[in-house]
Amino acid sequence: MLADSRSKFKLLLALLLVALVAVLIIQNVEPTEVRFLFITVIMPRAALLAITLLAGIAIGILISLALSGHRSDRRLKHLEIEPPSQ
Repeated sequence: MLADSRSKFKLLLALLLVALVAVLIIQNVEPTEVRFLFITVIMPRAALLAITLLAGIAIGILISLALSGHRSDRRLKHLEIEPPSQ
């Protein structure tokens, strides 16, 4: 029962964050100049915020996958059976 209430809380929190990000993006539509290395682009601030959000999500997923793979490798090493010594 406790796990069910935690999952509902996480879902509610995620929906609240999505709503806040949507409001932030919608309210920032004026054009802004973005410089990256040798490139200068003028784009709506909403597009810049959306790109930044998506890049952050992608980086978080990649780090999470890398760390979970490392953890599973460590677990497998603990599960390996060593041959009996003679």
